[in-house]
Amino acid sequence: MNNYFVDLHIHIGRTKTGKPVKITASKSLTLTNILKAAKFPKGLDIIGVIDCHSPEVIAEIEDLLFSGDLRELEEGGFRFQETVTLIPGVEIEVNDENCKGPIHVLGYFPTLDAIKKFSMWYQTKVKNVQLSTQRIHENAQTLQKMIKSLGGLFIPAHVFTPFKSLYGKGVEKSLTEILDPDLIDGIELGLSSNTEMADHIHELHRYTFVSNSDAHSLGKIAREYQVMKLESPTFSALQKSLHSVDGNEIVANYGLNPYLGKYYQTTCAKCFEPKTGEICPQCGSTQFTKGVSERIKELSTMETGPNRPAYIHQVPLDFLPGLGPKTLHKLLDYFGTEMNILHNVPLEELSRVVKPELADMIMHARLGTLPLTAGGGGQYGKVDNTK
Repeated sequence: MNNYFVDLHIHIGRTKTGKPVKITASKSLTLTNILKAAKFPKGLDIIGVIDCHSPEVIAEIEDLLFSGDLRELEEGGFRFQETVTLIPGVEIEVNDENCKGPIHVLGYFPTLDAIKKFSMWYQTKVKNVQLSTQRIHENAQTLQKMIKSLGGLFIPAHVFTPFKSLYGKGVEKSLTEILDPDLIDGIELGLSSNTEMADHIHELHRYTFVSNSDAHSLGKIAREYQVMKLESPTFSALQKSLHSVDGNEIVANYGLNPYLGKYYQTTCAKCFEPKTGEICPQCGSTQFTKGVSERIKELSTMETGPNRPAYIHQVPLDFLPGLGPKTLHKLLDYFGTEMNILHNVPLEELSRVVKPELADMIMHARLGTLPLTAGGGGQYGKVDNTK
């Protein structure tokens, strides 16, 4: 058994021929660029790329297999240059007759054959199979069954965000209004929540929680991730870890303090002022974007949850005031990867490379003890270095 750094929600912005996949994502987010960046500078061991249903992305996987840069693993997944494991996946928008509003869900597949079969089925259900996160003309439980029939994993995405998520938009009270609870392999928390918050909802106690970046650029990869103890860096071991089988398990979730997320607090929909009454004191609007913290309070049924892996509030390096691209490049030159900087490098060594106050800030980022100002309404929170 070994520990592995894992981020299972990374988008593809463009194919290698330049065609868009996730339109809102960076053009530099090609499959090959993601695989290279995952190992350096990020320092990840396993990544889930969730736009691999796209025919041109499948073609790029086949090209990488032909060149020898990718190797399909017997236990599922693909090994890139013997350094990082690719788990191919898909993000889909569902808005069937049972939904109160659209939700996003994630599916992951063990083999090239499985993702190709899914893509062929999926293209009959959406307007444009080339693009990411398309709305499927099918009900959620049929989608669940299709993914599971191909040996796949099914995980609802960023389940509390106010737009296009299970609890934020899709259901009134329970996931059973839409989904088959027995065909769920895990729950993705999203950037504005954590384990403690989510465990106030009793029906989630049976599921493993995952924390992923939902990266729309190379720089945002691994802003949230988990450490998994696995028998090998494969799809099979990942699947076992989500169900705590044979010693495969999540050791810890690393994520933003919910204050840093874009939707933690309820804010005015027009000017983002935090809600204090029924009328915004800043602009007079009566329209508000409900925050994750408020939504979870509405759904809360429990005070405490089961014994879970630690959820560690770690601030990504690019959130730190004064740590710009040049400084980050300097740190990477000395210490190798962002994971190494965030987890391992002692304060004394950091202080030899950057100013002591920045080295101290990195240590506080590691421990989750930086002062923060909460985000909401689509605006990220931030590190408040005035406190």
